[in-house]
Amino acid sequence: MANTYSQITIQIVFAVKGRENILHENFRPELFKYINGVIKGKSQFPLAVNGWKDHVHVLFGLSPNIAVSEMARDIKANSSKWINEHKLVKGTFNWQEGFGAFSYSRSQRDNVIKYIINQEKHHTVKTFKEEYLDMLRKSEIEYDEKYLFEFYD
Repeated sequence: MANTYSQITIQIVFAVKGRENILHENFRPELFKYINGVIKGKSQFPLAVNGWKDHVHVLFGLSPNIAVSEMARDIKANSSKWINEHKLVKGTFNWQEGFGAFSYSRSQRDNVIKYIINQEKHHTVKTFKEEYLDMLRKSEIEYDEKYLFEFYD
């Protein structure tokens, strides 16, 4: 788009179906690199990709010509296909339906990147459910508990 300028920073968060702890450390780094490539393949700008055993955080610069839902769909579809093709888990791998999407200003970007990079350390003191509900509250997002991810903490 000519003469269109933007600075849109989006974080999406999504979880493993059934919240199984199956994103093992032996393949997580490669999965996150793959997701980074999916983002670049959609001509978007990856800033941080990381997660824990049962969920993933993705922060990227979004151009105004693509929807957040399209990015989430493509990241989840391509990464689950990659996990299954490489037989990295027993059975068929799937992500849970849905995702969380959060926007940030440029001044918040560095703190969010640090937060995402430190997921392993962060989850020694806080569960994914606590983390996710805290993100929703801080972003002042109204939600109905029955439509949240399945939490088994």
